[in-house]
Amino acid sequence: MSPESSKVWFVTGSSRGLGRHFVEAALSRGDRVAATARKSLTELVDTYGDAVLPLELDVTDKAAVFGAVEQAKEHFGRLDVIVNNAGYGLSGAVEEFTEQQLRDQFETNFFGPVWVTQAVLPYLREQGSGHIIQISSVAGLTGFLLGSGYCASKWALEGLSEALAQEVAGFGVKVTVVEPGGYATEGLTGGVAATPNPLYDGQRQALMDYVASVDFDDPAAAGPAILELADSPNPPLHVFFGQGYELVKQAYEDRLKTWADWQELSLKAI
Repeated sequence: MSPESSKVWFVTGSSRGLGRHFVEAALSRGDRVAATARKSLTELVDTYGDAVLPLELDVTDKAAVFGAVEQAKEHFGRLDVIVNNAGYGLSGAVEEFTEQQLRDQFETNFFGPVWVTQAVLPYLREQGSGHIIQISSVAGLTGFLLGSGYCASKWALEGLSEALAQEVAGFGVKVTVVEPGGYATEGLTGGVAATPNPLYDGQRQALMDYVASVDFDDPAAAGPAILELADSPNPPLHVFFGQGYELVKQAYEDRLKTWADWQELSLKAI
């Protein structure tokens, strides 16, 4: 693929997990990528040379985000696909979290994508094109035991992105929220855990037992999937990656049934 016909990507959280697979999939087919991470990405340069622009970036630093986006635009001349992938999990019960843990979760999982989106939009509007891909989670559509902090950050990203899609459609900019299911990445064992309260130990054990029983998806499969999504002339606003549809389908059916069952009460509030 020639530089004239290849896409230019800006991907956060590129050092590992799904982000790394997204970057390598794009580079392997001849696209060019501004790959950002908090860690060094020199091995990508060794493999792909000038096709990759490695940028050390903490997405919670708004000024640094704007600087990185500007550098990527100046280096490649345009930006086509923006993937807000950087994030981590926070586990624990609501009453176990410290204020700082919750604020840190939102700084990365929510405000990071906000800063990137604000930084890229002037360039995408000027081009009259571009695709912003927000990496959310099935946890952004339904709540999970001992995952309230993470769920809250992803629910916030979902709401922001639905409104964003309406705001930028007239400028030729597309928005897709990707809801991955369970992948066998570092996220399963990484992240941050609140100081445990023994009262929740039973729930923690039940959760660990459940995780141990699940056959998680192969993250390498997400690379080709995101290429197909990025190439779509009419991409969806929401799409699952991996398993998750049946779980969320049941949750939404239950929610609709509850609303219908309580409609009589709802109408009393008119």
